[in-house]
Amino acid sequence: MKTSFKFLAALLLISNVSFGQDITNKIDSIIKDHHQKNPNVGISVGFIKNNEEHYIAYGKLNAESQTAIDKNSVFEIASITKILTANLIAQAVLDHKIKTDDYIDNFLPKVYVLHENLKNKIKISDLGSHQSGLPDLDFAKLLAVDPEQPMSSVNQETLTAMVNNCTELKDYGKYRYSTIGIVLLGQILENVYGKSYDEIIRGKIITPLRMKNTLTKDFNVKNRTTGHTPNGNVQEFMKWHMTAPAGLVKSSASDMVKYLKAVLNKDLTIGQAALITEKIYYKFENRELGLGINIMTDDQNTDYIKSGDTMGQSSMIGYNRAKNWGVIILLDHQNSKLRNGILKGISELASK
Repeated sequence: MKTSFKFLAALLLISNVSFGQDITNKIDSIIKDHHQKNPNVGISVGFIKNNEEHYIAYGKLNAESQTAIDKNSVFEIASITKILTANLIAQAVLDHKIKTDDYIDNFLPKVYVLHENLKNKIKISDLGSHQSGLPDLDFAKLLAVDPEQPMSSVNQETLTAMVNNCTELKDYGKYRYSTIGIVLLGQILENVYGKSYDEIIRGKIITPLRMKNTLTKDFNVKNRTTGHTPNGNVQEFMKWHMTAPAGLVKSSASDMVKYLKAVLNKDLTIGQAALITEKIYYKFENRELGLGINIMTDDQNTDYIKSGDTMGQSSMIGYNRAKNWGVIILLDHQNSKLRNGILKGISELASK
């Protein structure tokens, strides 16, 4: 009996190893195929399945460097920053600082004075699920003024005027992608904790997870990649700014895998907070949103996904809690088509 049990255990171990090797080989093939079609694009991908990590990367840090991109290379994660901000909001819920259905009125900095029509109308969850109805920054105009650093002209006075001068919410309760909504969440965090957003994200995510390649204000490091526009022109990294909660964190595949592993671990605070962000706060037709994250469902799977783009880089994070896998995709070019193609291939493979 003992011999049979040992034999069965050995077979299961061999089977699991073979499955792990099979899926990683297939992922490598998917990424290699995409890179061969886009040889000028640097790629760094991290994948986890049942807590096992796998990395693959292509390209050099820049045109002058012989240093290869690897799992620790630093990229702009762009709007993936929004899910970090959303997780911090959910941690504030766990800390009994706020509730997701609280109205924003009493949690905003005092410089904001909401019009009577807006009072007790907008919930914290509305900001995180892009349905607040508040006006947003005109990124096209900002880009025209400063193509390298479009956010440089945005300041507190800009945001204060946008909110305080708003007398009616446009399409409240309907999805409209909002940068200012996430920025306001960052300011709510600062208000309830009495610390800067930089201090909060370091204290609650970066430091606890030992994310050594996740950077905020200072990202002048040797392992930083170079950004490129869709035409291949070199593009500056976006500098740290008051709009940081919406998209200015820099990180690596290895660090974002640390974050994914924490998200999938219900025993950790970050994992417990992630469950709060995964609640459906917005649903209309085929679109479902949690806090800062898209929820993609079909008959067999529920995937949580967030993409990001700066002028010079593209990124994507995705995970499936039930099937215990996650992926981070980082590109040194703005190329959403390539990013989406890689995610599609990996998610279809991982969810089988």
